[in-house]
Amino acid sequence: MTYRFIDTHCHFDFPPFTGDEARSIERAAAAGVQAIIVPSTEAANFERVLELARQHTALYAALGLHPIVIERHADADIERLEEILRAGEKKPIAIGEIGLDLYREDPHFERQLAILDAQLRLAKRHDLPAILHSRRTHDTLAMHLKRLDLPRRGVVHGFSGSLQQAQRFVELGYKIGVGGTITYPRASKTRAVMAQLPLSALLLETDAPDMPLNGFQGQPNRPERAAGVFATLCELREEPEEVIADALLENTRSVFGITLQVK
Repeated sequence: MTYRFIDTHCHFDFPPFTGDEARSIERAAAAGVQAIIVPSTEAANFERVLELARQHTALYAALGLHPIVIERHADADIERLEEILRAGEKKPIAIGEIGLDLYREDPHFERQLAILDAQLRLAKRHDLPAILHSRRTHDTLAMHLKRLDLPRRGVVHGFSGSLQQAQRFVELGYKIGVGGTITYPRASKTRAVMAQLPLSALLLETDAPDMPLNGFQGQPNRPERAAGVFATLCELREEPEEVIADALLENTRSVFGITLQVK
């Protein structure tokens, strides 16, 4: 049986999809992936991501400033994001990818915090969910989310923290993104977290072209491989496959408002 999926995190504005968008969307649809959320990483990509969503009904735009390229972000980028949100006719469905990251040697963390908080305030003002990146920063991020209290909440994408940290985000009303990491047997902690969280807390994602699944190392990840993430999730959890598939769609609808048409 082929289930229907939504890839809630795919950088479709990056290669290998650039210039091959229509065929890539067809490949994803053949695997059951009928919709794809495309988060931006910097202001230079805002118009590109919005245009992709205008051209292709399967694509949905999210706009945000990613912490890993913090030195590329200017205060004017926040102003530009707010202008787009106020314009209305090409409004994204989420603010993202935003968040915090302590991976780099000099992460400019105070600047990250300022840029994050400015974007969270925009999400709150415009009643949009947030697509959140967190690397070695789960506790700090949870504190900021609690303080700013977004009405629409969002998702902590690519989660690889502890069960306790995941539960804290869930208690705050956020979903947890399930990606290709769970396909690696050695990722025992993340696999255990995804097995134990409430099914109502999970969203399906690829982070393509990053986060390749086990068996595809060295290759660009692709949105159709969300089906492989789903298959592994079904192995880890006790619910029937169809229950998990339906829940993932309902969870995505509840956060982003995307509803797939029955074909």
